[in-house]
Amino acid sequence: MYRDVSETAIALFLERGFDAVSVAEVAAAAEISKPTLFRYFPTKEDLVLHRFADHETEPARVVAARAEGTSPVAALRARFLDGLDRRDPVTGLNDAPAVLDFHRLLYGTPALAARLHGYLERSEAALASALGGGLDARLAAAQIIAVQRVLALENWRRMAAGERADDVHGEAVEAAQRAFGRLGEGLGGFGARGEPNAPGNDA
Repeated sequence: MYRDVSETAIALFLERGFDAVSVAEVAAAAEISKPTLFRYFPTKEDLVLHRFADHETEPARVVAARAEGTSPVAALRARFLDGLDRRDPVTGLNDAPAVLDFHRLLYGTPALAARLHGYLERSEAALASALGGGLDARLAAAQIIAVQRVLALENWRRMAAGERADDVHGEAVEAAQRAFGRLGEGLGGFGARGEPNAPGNDA
């Protein structure tokens, strides 16, 4: 139900523009009542951001599942690099027309961009909790989420400019390695399982 309604809404938004389509029109196209739609999606923006629902707590899940002796930065770096290899849309490195259209809708609509900020805040909070909570954990989480966001935006910018994902992949990997490397230098071994949270530990 969630996916079907969300996909129906996104198709309408892509065709006519987010602001030009009413929630009532989405409900009618999905063949459900407006109250039913709002039970599943509290806001119009949630119809689009539903695609990110499974990814909101992904950094926290990766950190929670990391191996002993592995720092959060190392675990998340490996996950991001794997996403680049798989052309995961969340990394921005995906040139499929449907993905590019979705990203144009997302970043080109102020209401959706604002809602996305809230998603990032919740992702950051979940990651901070997985890192143990407290000020140091919140600071680390903020830096990690920021790095991932900037890397993904840069990849998407290049896709939107007409470059091919296969051509950009190598440079995207290098950029991610540099970014996570610098992040690791700053955070040290913060949160490494089986290791003290000392700045000198390898991230």
